[in-house]
Amino acid sequence: MQEDTFYPVNGAGLGLRRSMMGEELPDESVDFLEVAPENWIGVGGRFGRWFRSYTERFPFVTHGLSLSIGSPAPLDLELVKSIKKFIRDHEIRCYSEHLSYCSDHGHLYDLLPIPFTAEAVTYVAGRIRTVQDILEQRIAMENVSYYAAPGQEMTELEFLNAVLEEADCDLLLDVNNVYVNSVNHNYDPLHFLQGLPSTRIRYVHVAGHYDEAEDLKVDTHGAPVIDPVWQLLERAYEIHGRMPTLLERDFNIPPLPELLCEVARIRSIQAAYTAGEVHHAFSHG
Repeated sequence: MQEDTFYPVNGAGLGLRRSMMGEELPDESVDFLEVAPENWIGVGGRFGRWFRSYTERFPFVTHGLSLSIGSPAPLDLELVKSIKKFIRDHEIRCYSEHLSYCSDHGHLYDLLPIPFTAEAVTYVAGRIRTVQDILEQRIAMENVSYYAAPGQEMTELEFLNAVLEEADCDLLLDVNNVYVNSVNHNYDPLHFLQGLPSTRIRYVHVAGHYDEAEDLKVDTHGAPVIDPVWQLLERAYEIHGRMPTLLERDFNIPPLPELLCEVARIRSIQAAYTAGEVHHAFSHG
């Protein structure tokens, strides 16, 4: 199976941020771009024109910030409907969100962990199905970094796979989050990657993080990707095949040429994998 027939986008991507306005992104420098839809819905004027100029040149995916899929509060159905229109207006290839929550009768301004319980699986999966029904398309849920696991009844991997299966949704694989969680919670990141369903992965994130201590990493998206994360990305390709992969950078954003060097590193890792190896990897899913 070729990459372009299985995934919504191909190659190496970059998260597009407003701070990049004024820097020219050459067409050949990235293969796709990603934005948070909440940051662009209803935006007009020069920002709106600038954004439209990019959606007309590049394939786009979206990574939401405020769906709050695990929240005890009702789903924001008006937001979902706005996202549906945004997807259609800009021909967005994929919509993803975080497998976490960030609201409870008000915005909590952080991504909080959903308890790894059977009850939570049922609750979250039902909400994901509702969103998919409204959007009339599958969505991808991202494995998130977490720093506590309240009421834990199953492992992170068991919980993630149970949600994907019961909701019949897709996965946005964040390799940096796998690395961060493996250090913080003392598990084997390769075992985690091997336990994921290849056929549900739609694309991949890599990012930098902050070392609070030797045994505490904080997912910040505010630093360059480190070598152990690049190596884990290589292992992910070995297990699941070459996958579209996007560089996230949300804080301390350097000049565009520095970001494009990291995008180029994604491409160099991808170049090591042939279509034949990709096809072989799908047999694991």
